Amino acid sequence: MKDSESLSVYLARLFDILNHMKSYGEELSRERIVHKLLFSLPKSYDPICSVIEHSKDLEILEVQEVVASLKSFELRLDRHTENSTERAFASLNIEEKNSKSGSFSGDQKSQKNWKTSEGNKMACKHCDKLHYGKCWFEGKPKCHGCGKFGHMIRECNGNKNAHKVNYANQVEETGTLFYMCNAATDVKKNHSWYIDSGCSNHMTGNEGLLVDIQRNLNSKVKMGTGEVVPVAGKGTLVIKTKLGKKHIQEVMLVPGLEENLLSVGQMMEHGYYLVFGGNMVNVYDDQSLGNLIVRVQMTNNRCFPLTMMPASELALRASVSHCLQTWHKRLGHLNERSLKLLENQGMVHGLPHLEQVSVVCEGCMLGKQHRDSFPLESTWRASHPLELVHTDICGPMKTDSISGNKYFLLFTDDCTRMSWVYFIRNKSSALECFRKFKAMTELQSGYKIKGLRSDRGGEFLSSEFNSFCAEVGIQRQLTVAYSPQQNGVAERKNRTVVEMAKSMLHEKSIPYEFWAEAINTAVYLLKRCPTKSLNKVTPFEAYTGRKPGIAHLKIFGSPCHVLIPSALRHKLEENSHKCILIGYGLCEKGYRIFDPSSRKVILSRDVHFDEDGLWKRENEQKGEITVSMPAENQNCEPSLDLDTPLQMDAGTTVQDEPSQNLDASTQMGENNILQEERISGSSQAIDHTPKKWRSVNEIMAQCNICIVEPESFEDANLDESWRNAMKAELEMIEKNDTWTLVDRPFGKPIIGVKWVYKTKLNLDGSVQKNKARLVAKGYSQKPGIDYNETFAPVARLDTIRTLIALAAQKEWNLYQLDVKSAFLNGVLKEEVYVEQPQGFVKDNEEIRVYKLNKALYGLKQAPRAWYDEIDSYFNRAGFKKSPSEATLYVKTSDTSGILIVSLYVDDIVYTGSCGKLLEEFKNDMMKHYEMTDLGLLYHFLGMGVVQTNKHTFLHQKKYAMKVIEKFGLKDCKSVVSPLVASERLCKEDGSEAANENEYRQIVGSLLYLTATRPDIMFASSLLARFMHNPTRKHMGTAKRVLRYIQGTLDFGIEFIKGKSATLIGYCDSDWAGSEDDRRSTSGYAFTLGSGMFSWASIKQNTVALSTAEAEYVSAAEATSQAKWLRFVLEDFGEEQVEGTPILCDNTSAIAMAKNPVFHQKTRHISRKFHFIREAIQAKEIELIYCKTEDQIADILTKALSKDRFVYLRDLLGVKSAKGLEGSVDV
Repeated sequence: MKDSESLSVYLARLFDILNHMKSYGEELSRERIVHKLLFSLPKSYDPICSVIEHSKDLEILEVQEVVASLKSFELRLDRHTENSTERAFASLNIEEKNSKSGSFSGDQKSQKNWKTSEGNKMACKHCDKLHYGKCWFEGKPKCHGCGKFGHMIRECNGNKNAHKVNYANQVEETGTLFYMCNAATDVKKNHSWYIDSGCSNHMTGNEGLLVDIQRNLNSKVKMGTGEVVPVAGKGTLVIKTKLGKKHIQEVMLVPGLEENLLSVGQMMEHGYYLVFGGNMVNVYDDQSLGNLIVRVQMTNNRCFPLTMMPASELALRASVSHCLQTWHKRLGHLNERSLKLLENQGMVHGLPHLEQVSVVCEGCMLGKQHRDSFPLESTWRASHPLELVHTDICGPMKTDSISGNKYFLLFTDDCTRMSWVYFIRNKSSALECFRKFKAMTELQSGYKIKGLRSDRGGEFLSSEFNSFCAEVGIQRQLTVAYSPQQNGVAERKNRTVVEMAKSMLHEKSIPYEFWAEAINTAVYLLKRCPTKSLNKVTPFEAYTGRKPGIAHLKIFGSPCHVLIPSALRHKLEENSHKCILIGYGLCEKGYRIFDPSSRKVILSRDVHFDEDGLWKRENEQKGEITVSMPAENQNCEPSLDLDTPLQMDAGTTVQDEPSQNLDASTQMGENNILQEERISGSSQAIDHTPKKWRSVNEIMAQCNICIVEPESFEDANLDESWRNAMKAELEMIEKNDTWTLVDRPFGKPIIGVKWVYKTKLNLDGSVQKNKARLVAKGYSQKPGIDYNETFAPVARLDTIRTLIALAAQKEWNLYQLDVKSAFLNGVLKEEVYVEQPQGFVKDNEEIRVYKLNKALYGLKQAPRAWYDEIDSYFNRAGFKKSPSEATLYVKTSDTSGILIVSLYVDDIVYTGSCGKLLEEFKNDMMKHYEMTDLGLLYHFLGMGVVQTNKHTFLHQKKYAMKVIEKFGLKDCKSVVSPLVASERLCKEDGSEAANENEYRQIVGSLLYLTATRPDIMFASSLLARFMHNPTRKHMGTAKRVLRYIQGTLDFGIEFIKGKSATLIGYCDSDWAGSEDDRRSTSGYAFTLGSGMFSWASIKQNTVALSTAEAEYVSAAEATSQAKWLRFVLEDFGEEQVEGTPILCDNTSAIAMAKNPVFHQKTRHISRKFHFIREAIQAKEIELIYCKTEDQIADILTKALSKDRFVYLRDLLGVKSAKGLEGSVDV
C-alpha cells in the first residue's frame, strides 16, 4: 500500500487482483489473504496490525473482520489528522503563542533565506517585507494594536475581541487554514486549478469535482480577507493521464470558494516534484524528473492556472462528475427518488453530488418493467341502460356450492351499475346464460344490448359466442391479453361481491358450501346500495325508476324461527322450528330459509329473526340437501331444489314486480324456481335426484380413495407416518454417501431443496406406502455451469410388450425389481451444492451446505447420472447392451441359458430361461443397490400384468376406471363399438365449438390406454387430428369411445404360453380416408402367435393416387417396424432365420414391392418407401396376400360395423378377463 493511497482504494485494488487470480484458476486461502493484507500495510497501521496478530487466531479469522478493524483505525487516524494544524510551509501557520506582534514567524526565516542573484536586499520600510516593485501598503494607515494596514486602532476588531479571550483562543485552537491568492480577474474558468505556493491545502468550492467525500471534519479556513470559513468536507480529485489515473487526495471542500487551488506544499508531501522556471512550472511524479505529468505556463498576472482539459502533449482529464446512472447501478438499480433522498438528506457517507443523465437502464427494463398505469376513470360512460354491459366469470371456487356449481357469471350495466348474477358448473355455459340475460333484460327495460365488454377468456371467444353476437348486432369490446384492468368495472364488481360474501360468511360462521347463497345475497344488496358512479341514486332506482325498500333486510346467516303451517303439524306439536336465513326470494316476497335438521331450503314470510345469534351445527344431520314440495293450498311457499341446474326455458322471464314490504329481485341466480310442469315438459331436463341408499361395498371401496397428501412440511410433520417416511429418505441418502456437509462456498450457486409427498396405491386402491422424496429445485440450475448433459433413454412400450410376449411364448416368468431412490446412486461430474433440508438442519451448523457426490431427484442431470451408473454396472456384470434398444440388456451363457433385463428409470423387469441365473442377478443387484424385490411382475407403468400357468394377461383396468370417473361417465350406458361405421369426422362439420381443454384431456387419456388396447387405436388417432378447435360432434365421438371403454373395463391382451415364437405381421390402409385432405391411413400389427404386441395407426404424409399406392406405403411402414422387431428378437436370442411374413390384401401393392422396375405408376412415390424392395430381396420380409375378411389390421384403419369389429378384436387378442380360462381376476 502506498503512503498516498487511502485504505478504501487499496482494498479495492487488492480484491480486484484476487478476483482476477480466481478467474485464472488460482484461489488463495483465507489465512493467506489475511497475512498478505497485514504485511502490505504502511508503518502507520503497525499498532492495529500488532493488535490483530496477538489477539486473533489468523487461521479462523475472516477477511471481513480484518477489513472492519482497519477501517475503524483509519477513521481514528483521520480524526487526529483533521484536528491538527495543516502546514505546507511554516510561514502559513498562525501561531498566536509565537506571534505576539501579529507578524508570521515563518516570515523571519524566509527573510533570512531570501536570496537573489544581486545579493541581500533590504526590507520594505512600509511593511518590513522583501518584495519587488511598489509596496501594496504604501499610503495606507497602520493599526498600532494589531500591526496591520488598512484601519486605525479604534476600528480594530482585535481590540474588540480582547474582552473575549476564551472565544478567540477557541477559534485559534481549531487549526485554522488560509490561503493567499492574487485577486486576478482575467482568468475565471471553473475547470482551472491555480498552483499556489501560499495555499496550505488543496481547496475547491465545487463538490462535483471530488469523489469519496468525508463530511466529519472540524477544520476551518481563514480567507485572505480575514473571514473564517468552515470546511464542508475532504475528498479526492482523480486525474487521467497517459500513465494512468492519478489521485490527488485530501482536497478541502470550501463552500463559497470561486477558484480551485492546488497547494504546492501538499503536492510535494504526496511525492510530486515541481520545478519553477522559464515562466512555467513542470510537475513530475518522481525524483528522476523523467515522467512529466503536466506543464503549466505562467499568465500575465503571474499565476499558474492548470486547465484539466486534454492537451497536445498528453491526455489529461479530471474525473470531476458522478453520473446518477453509475450510483443507480452500484446500489442495485435503486430508484432515482431514493437516490436523491440519500443525497439530499445526507443519510450515508461517501455519496457525491449526482448529476442527472437521461439514460434508459437496460437492466431495469429487463428486471423491473411494469405495466403502464391505467386511467382511474373511463373517458366514456353509457347514457342509456344496456348500451354497454360488462361481464366476467369468477372461479373456480375450491368448494362446490350446494348445487354443485363452481363459477358465477356477473353482468353489470355501465349506465345504471345494475348487476345480475348466474351460477354455472362449467365456463362453457356462459353463452346460454347470456342468451337468457339478453332476453330477460331487453324485455323488462325496453332497451337493446348494444355492446358487451369482457376479457379474452375462451368462453367469450368461442365461435358460437361470436356468431350469436354478430347475428343480434352486439358490438364486442375485448381486453388486451393480460390486461384485466381494461375490464375494470367487472373486475372491481367481482371483488366487491366476493369480499361482501366472505364477510357475511365469516361473521356468522356459515359453511363454505353456501358461498353461492352469499354471492346471490351480496348482489341483491349491492343493487340497493350507493355507488360513486351514480349521483345520489342506487343502481336499482337508476334501472327501474323507483326507490327500493330495505325495511325487510336482515343479517345474513341469522338464526330464525319459521312458522310451520297448521296442515303440516298436530295441535300439540311445535308451531315453529329453528332455521337459518340464507337470502331473499327472487320471484317471491319471502325469505330463503335453510332448515339444518331436514337439510331443506324453504321460502317463507312468517319468520322471526335473532340477528345477534349464531348458527350452532352440533345437531345437524349429515347428508345431501334435498327438498320436498309441499301440498297445494298450503300457506308455506314452495321449497327450492338446490340441485336444479341453471338451464331454463328460453321463454321464461322474471319480472321485477312492485313491492310493498319486500322488493323482488331481477336477479337470475343459482336458485331459480322452476315450475313443476316446466321441468317435466323440458326434454333437456337433468335428473339430479339425490341418492338415498348406497351399498356397503361401494362405501368401503371409496374409503381408500379419500387420501389427503400433505402439501407442505408443516402438514407432514404432524403425522408420524410421514415423519418416518422423511427419516427413511434421509437414511437412504446418507447410506448412499450422496452428500457431504461443507462450509458455504464463495461464489458458488446454492440450490434449494423441498419435500414432495406421495401416497402409493395398489391396483385395488389400497395404500401401499407413504413416500417422502427430497427433491432439488433444479429449475434454478444454469446449463454449462450446474449441468451439461440431461438426456437419459427409457424403454419403449413396444419393447416391454415384446419382452412380455416372448416370455409368454417361452413359458418364462417375469420378475420386477424396484431401485430405492435410484437417482441417489448416480455419480455427479459437476460441483453442485444444496441447502440443508427443512426440518433436518444440523444444530450449530445452520450456515453450512451439502456438497453433492451423487445426484438428487430434481436435478437436471439426475436421470443421465443414474443411467450412466446402471449402464456401467451392467457392463461390469457381463451384460451386453442391445444396439436397437438402449435400455435392454442381455446376458447369455452356454451352460446357464439367457437373462434379459429391461430398464425403465428405477423399475427393472427381468426374465430368463434359468432360475439360478435369475436368483444370482437379483442377489447381486441387492448387494450393489438398495432394492425392493416385488416378485412376479404385477404392475408396471400403469399396466397390470397377470401371469398364470396358461397365459399372461396385460390390462389397464384401474386407469380406465379413473378416466371414466374423471369425465363423469361412471354410470353411463355402454356401446359395442367405439365408432359408428357410417360416420365421418372433419374439421368443419357445422356444429358448435366444444371445450378444447376437456377434449384434449380425453384424447390424451385414450392415447395412453392404447398401450394395452389396440381396439381403440384407430379411434384415438382419429380424434387426435382435431385437437385444435374441436366441435361438439368431435366431443360426442370422444365420449362414445369412453362409453365403449365403460363396457370393456376388464379387457386386455392375452398372450398364450407355449406357442412357437414366429414373428408375423399384418398391414392395411384406408385409401383417402381423411375428409379434410384426402390422405390415407396406414395400420399394422405384429404377433408371435397369440396376442398382438406391436401395432400402430398412422395418417400417411402424402396423398395416394390409388389404393395400390396407399397399400404400398402402408407395407413400407410395416417393413420398417418388422426390421426393428427382428433386431430386438435377435438380441433376445430368437433370431428370425426366415423372412418375416407380412400379410397384405392388395395384390397390386405386392407386385409393386416385388417389381424393381420403376414405371409410370410408381415414379412419383417417395424413395424412402422403396426400401421395402431391398428387404424383400434380402429375404428379411415376405409380402403374402390374404383375404380382406382375414386382414386383422383392418381394425386399425377405419370404423367398422359391430360384428366385424368384435370379430377382428378377438383376432387381435383383446379379450375380457372374465372369458379367459381360469377366470382371471383383475
